[in-house]
Amino acid sequence: MSLTPAAAVDEILTRALAEDAPWGDLTSEVFLPAGARARAALVAREPGVLSGMSTFARTFTLLDPDAEVTLRTADGKPFAAGDVLAVVEGDTRAVLRAERVALNLVQRLSGIATATARYVEAVAGTGARVVDTRKTTPGLRVLERAAVRDGGGHNHRFSLSDAVLAKDNHLAVLAAQGVSVGDAIRAARARLPHTATIEVEVDRLDQIEEVVAAGVDTIMLDNFSPAELVAGVALVAGRATVEASGGITLETIRAVAETGVNVISVGALTHGVRSLDLGLDMDVSAG
Repeated sequence: MSLTPAAAVDEILTRALAEDAPWGDLTSEVFLPAGARARAALVAREPGVLSGMSTFARTFTLLDPDAEVTLRTADGKPFAAGDVLAVVEGDTRAVLRAERVALNLVQRLSGIATATARYVEAVAGTGARVVDTRKTTPGLRVLERAAVRDGGGHNHRFSLSDAVLAKDNHLAVLAAQGVSVGDAIRAARARLPHTATIEVEVDRLDQIEEVVAAGVDTIMLDNFSPAELVAGVALVAGRATVEASGGITLETIRAVAETGVNVISVGALTHGVRSLDLGLDMDVSAG
């Protein structure tokens, strides 16, 4: 079952299509005859992991309800260069109007899934969970988060409304007000519903005991070295979930995972990826 709401996808696509052709596709309307039919294949120019296929298909059916989109492979599946990933048949003008939006999204989402799969593979066997962050493209979070899942990763909180996560700026304000972190955590727990979780970020080993003793669910060890992470995990001693974050790369994530942390958050999964090279090869015939 998809975790991506159809209404959210339609909202994204409606905005994107309006941006790309606010008053229609002028070129197609003056060059191409009405009623012409097109057949187009989504072809991979390089290998990767697929994501965004339902969004790709929906782009075409939004403009042409009679369009037929046949998906040749599914989200989360690896593919090779030259593979045909989907076939679209429909009104030529509608296919060409949808083409760029559909490609932009499936290329970016597959880039995210492919990058995530590499990070997940790098920590295999350690028990550490690779998660994303809120460093997503504004307006596309629901799709980019799905792409992380397609790559085998997991999601952090979706929005500021989902959980308490006190970071360095929050702690700086508390310190300026003379409020201890422990007291703030206990006060927050008293105000929150039982379904809400509390996570606090620390950047020094000497901050850990107060935070954990106050009853956090997760403690984030930010920009800790591998040796500091080992010490931090020992100090937490199973009393909270331990998350490592900050500047983690594909080259360093294995060493981080081997320290015993439970979760590793990687902003680069969504903000630092390259879109994959996928193309839409057209076969147009008169209708």
